[in-house]
Amino acid sequence: MFAEAELGHDSTAELRMSLIAVRQHLGEAFQLNQLNHDEIPDTAEELRARNARIVQREWAEDVLDERTSALAEKVARARRAPEIIAGVRGDAALLRSRVPHARDTVERLAARYAPEALAPVEPNPAEAEQLLGFAEHSAGVAERRRQAGQREQANLALEASTESVRRAAALLDAVETFEVEALRAESTLAAIVEDSRGDLDVALKEPHSPGVATAIANLRAALASLPRAGANTDPFAQLNSLREANAGLNAAIAAARERAARPIPPLEHVRHAIDDADRQLAVTRDVFNGYRGWIGADARTRLAESERIRIDLNRFLEMPAAAVTVIDEDHREQAMAMARRVAYLAGEALLLAQRDIDASRPQDPGQWGGQGWGGGRRSGGSDMMGGILGGLVIGSILDGFID
Repeated sequence: MFAEAELGHDSTAELRMSLIAVRQHLGEAFQLNQLNHDEIPDTAEELRARNARIVQREWAEDVLDERTSALAEKVARARRAPEIIAGVRGDAALLRSRVPHARDTVERLAARYAPEALAPVEPNPAEAEQLLGFAEHSAGVAERRRQAGQREQANLALEASTESVRRAAALLDAVETFEVEALRAESTLAAIVEDSRGDLDVALKEPHSPGVATAIANLRAALASLPRAGANTDPFAQLNSLREANAGLNAAIAAARERAARPIPPLEHVRHAIDDADRQLAVTRDVFNGYRGWIGADARTRLAESERIRIDLNRFLEMPAAAVTVIDEDHREQAMAMARRVAYLAGEALLLAQRDIDASRPQDPGQWGGQGWGGGRRSGGSDMMGGILGGLVIGSILDGFID
């Protein structure tokens, strides 16, 4: 009742709903507790279920604590309304005295900086003055509504007035902060321009690469775009542009140094790895086609992964890998790694396929008739698979010698 008298009927609606829910829950808990102690015997499961429901009263206490704490802060604020209204008026008067200085600051900054640089703070003095007028008006409304007993409307007007004062102060502070930050940006920009010119001299001595050449061109363009002395500038945009160009140059130089530190595979070695991968993949496919239904999931999974990477290799090179004649130096190492992975998975699929085929063959030569499939052809099939695997192993060894 005290909260409703201070805040109004609507502001205490959540607390009333919580009280109703808590009252209902406690009544249910009391009934369950009586059932636990009546003359009718209960099973252990029934007792556990009732006790679990009863101990949920902690939830009710938490809900009430949360609602009453929130209302306590609002009630305390409502009781301090006369003091807060006086503070709002005092703060508004103090901030209003800063508005002329803020206007002078914006005019002074406009003579030095470009309109796009000044855009974030240029309207701040006028907006702050409007907010202060609204804050004073809202404070008066809050005072009148409180005297009329309309506490809820009075509290809303009071919150609006304090928020308006806070926003007005932030707008005026932003004008002063902008001037300091602009001066700091100009100082930083001069240092970065000097560093950038030194970075260009260093970059010209680094290992040549298309990335470094592009980054040098971008940094030179950023330096050339700086306005002449005396012109209105946007130091923030210029600083961001130079920082971005410098970061791009540093990244390009680091990439060029890393590439220079490791050997680049010759084009012939990359093409040999691709040819070897295609050869091993073709042999594995032939074996799988000849023994359909006898090869297990592991072998099929290896073959599917090998085929997928082979497709990815075409996409990586943006053309059929078997027909490629030129591969950029930056792509050769990755292309060779993908080709070797294709060959490795194809060879592993073939080994697993041989295991599955051998496991499927009958151990008794006469099981399916004398020298038939289970007899004489068994040796030939094993010899064929051994020859295929031997050829793949030799191919891998020779590939390693060539690399």
